[in-house]
Amino acid sequence: MDRRRLLTGISALPFLHWCVAAAGETETGATVKQFAVLNRPKAEWKKLLEPARYEILFEEDTERPGSSPLNREKRMGLYICAACYLPLFDAKYKYESGTGWPSFTQPIEGRLGTKKDYKLVWPRIEYHCARCGGHQGHVFDDGPAPRGERWCNNGLALLFVPQGEALPALRT
Repeated sequence: MDRRRLLTGISALPFLHWCVAAAGETETGATVKQFAVLNRPKAEWKKLLEPARYEILFEEDTERPGSSPLNREKRMGLYICAACYLPLFDAKYKYESGTGWPSFTQPIEGRLGTKKDYKLVWPRIEYHCARCGGHQGHVFDDGPAPRGERWCNNGLALLFVPQGEALPALRT
């Protein structure tokens, strides 16, 4: 293979990543829509949620780092999806990552679905609520031991329920 062909092939990689992403490939081979049990039209979610929460959860926006009051939350309790109220994270797995977003070492098992995200050209793993499909954040492999995972969440995609308080009923 000559240098010209090699360079041409390398320059096509971002396009190939885009094609795979457009096809809806995920880590598990399923699309996020297949994870969602509670499937309602975006127009309904738009009526139920404040604009900034809607943009993060259903348009995959990202809040400004350091802007979430959940960064300073230190109490025991549960972090739940701000759209459907499914518990996603136990506060015992929250830690200060220094990134400006609430971060966790692990989610509650079975509560999140993942897919590859190519919005920044190189692949990242994005995760969504397994019940409503709401976008939560991205998982990275630079977290603390023993798992080495950092589940970096948008604060507006979560609500905090302190230990001892009743969880809100799941939205149906």
